[in-house]
Amino acid sequence: MRRVPAFIALVAISTFIFLLPELVQAADLTFPQITFSTGGDAEPDQVSIALQIVALMTLFSLAPSFLIMVTSFTRVVVVMSFVRQAMGLQGQPPNQVLIALAMFITFFVMGPVFDRVYDNSIQPYLDKQINEETAWERGVAPIRSFMIRQTREKDLALFMRLSGVEKTASPDDVPLRLVIPAFMISELKTAFQIGFMIYLPFLIVDMVVASVVMSMGMMMLPPLVISMPIKLILFVLVDGWSLVVGSLVQSFR
Repeated sequence: MRRVPAFIALVAISTFIFLLPELVQAADLTFPQITFSTGGDAEPDQVSIALQIVALMTLFSLAPSFLIMVTSFTRVVVVMSFVRQAMGLQGQPPNQVLIALAMFITFFVMGPVFDRVYDNSIQPYLDKQINEETAWERGVAPIRSFMIRQTREKDLALFMRLSGVEKTASPDDVPLRLVIPAFMISELKTAFQIGFMIYLPFLIVDMVVASVVMSMGMMMLPPLVISMPIKLILFVLVDGWSLVVGSLVQSFR
């Protein structure tokens, strides 16, 4: 009996769609026309503006990837995930909250870098003081400096060896296509090291609770049921989020 209203609604919608052309014709309705044209004469300035718009839209679509690859976002979000898993929480805080927190911490850490990019590259380019090539070189320089400062020499040497690039006089001369993957590997390694240190105190709590539960003969009671509230209250008492965020920010200094 519950499916009858849905079936009736489906039949009514199908009948309306089938009779729609006749109803429009009987009512003598007209709809506005939308046309797209690619022909006609175009000025060079208009073509340049169109290409700039396309490039800008492409940049916006790739902005999330750039945020992950060349900033501190990777380390922050991985450490946040380790914190949630160490406490035994599968969905709290939600992924949206963790990603938003990681993004704001990333903006805080990368603030001085972004300021130098704006002052040295974007603002002079908008004022038409420099051309695109100079703006690109000036904009990449602070980001490259940040990545090289956080990248291990071993990881950078790995990609230089794999690509066949000869040893350079200074790290600033290494191509950007080698600096970015080396930086990401270094970030993942650092994030896993921090995650291991975060896991240790929670692992000790789990072992103690499991030993107590087993000694009391409560075989059917999962130790996680008891250890999770204990880990939560300990994390709150020591102000865990402030400690984690403060350690993350200090790790980039």
